Amino acid sequence: MNDAGRNAMQFRDPARAAQMASLLERLVGEIGREPVSVMHVCGSHEQAIARFGLRAIFPRALEVIMGPGCPVCVTDMPEVDEAVALAEDGIRIATYGDMLRVPGTARSLADAQAAGAKVDVVYSVTQAQQLAAKLDEELVFFASGFETTAVATAAVLLGSPPPNFSILSAHKYIPPVMEIVAEMPHTRVEGFLAAGHAATITGCAIFERFVERHRIPVVVAGFEPLDILAGLAKLLELVRDRRPEVANMYPRCVTREGNRRAQEVLWKVFRPVGGRWRGIAHVPNGNLRLRDEFARFDARRRFKIDVSRLWDYAPPSLAHSCICGDIMAGIASPSSCSLFGKQCEPDNPVGACMVSTEGTCRIWHQYGGQLDLRDKDERA
Repeated sequence: MNDAGRNAMQFRDPARAAQMASLLERLVGEIGREPVSVMHVCGSHEQAIARFGLRAIFPRALEVIMGPGCPVCVTDMPEVDEAVALAEDGIRIATYGDMLRVPGTARSLADAQAAGAKVDVVYSVTQAQQLAAKLDEELVFFASGFETTAVATAAVLLGSPPPNFSILSAHKYIPPVMEIVAEMPHTRVEGFLAAGHAATITGCAIFERFVERHRIPVVVAGFEPLDILAGLAKLLELVRDRRPEVANMYPRCVTREGNRRAQEVLWKVFRPVGGRWRGIAHVPNGNLRLRDEFARFDARRRFKIDVSRLWDYAPPSLAHSCICGDIMAGIASPSSCSLFGKQCEPDNPVGACMVSTEGTCRIWHQYGGQLDLRDKDERA
């Protein structure tokens, strides 16, 4: 086993995980009410929780809700429509694999591809740039993702992208949507578990004003089992003690100030603007768009994009019954949806949450959702 493997295993120790589970149980008991509801805003956290079966050892009175932490899931239909319209106009589109089947108003990029449009799946913005350099036609990279991915997109534009390369940005910025969730009238969230990889860029200090405004604690956590359990334990301590603070439980990667150079790159290329997140709300400063200095690489300015022609062809669908928005806002869970695992499955998704590998519905469908192994022990 290499050093990376050994380092990962020290954060997957079953004995220490059992100790942490006991600590969580004690802390929930000391809070003295149930359920205690906390939210993480990262698809990678949900993947790790499901993959390692952590919900099986969470206290019954602890609700760990996945919030709007899937960038593909919150890409709004009109943004998908823009990519589809460009593809149908003969422009080559490159995008991440998760974006291919996300439904727009009428169709997805996969639908456009099946009808003959040129759509390429890439694994990075750098790969898209390299593809454009080999072509003698325009290539638009349909860019999605939060702060970490947006930094990579920005870095490419600050380099020497080929003249036939442009960006259709659907990048999102997480801190503003936390404000929306905290202010929702039906929210049950008593604390937030923040994503460690985004905080490596932004730093953990970015959450301090949020905590001051909403009097809700925020804990930054990593993605190994013990990272998540330790983050939850710290969050429950703060909830118990009624201490609205920011705590960094991922110090091996996250600092208070974050990566200043990455922040400079991000904000040199992008500006925050308001926009709708699919199924949730209009989020002030929640979307990232290219600054005027990079207009020549902005697909929205480079091409005339007519999405209105798609709207008349929107087929009857089950989309009106999809509750992805409520799921991402922490108001509902996938099992609350009448479509989940029936009409809506990974091979036939109705909503974006079933498409992306970071979507709650997809993760629950793959790993079994709220599995609780203690039921078996109690029946024995």
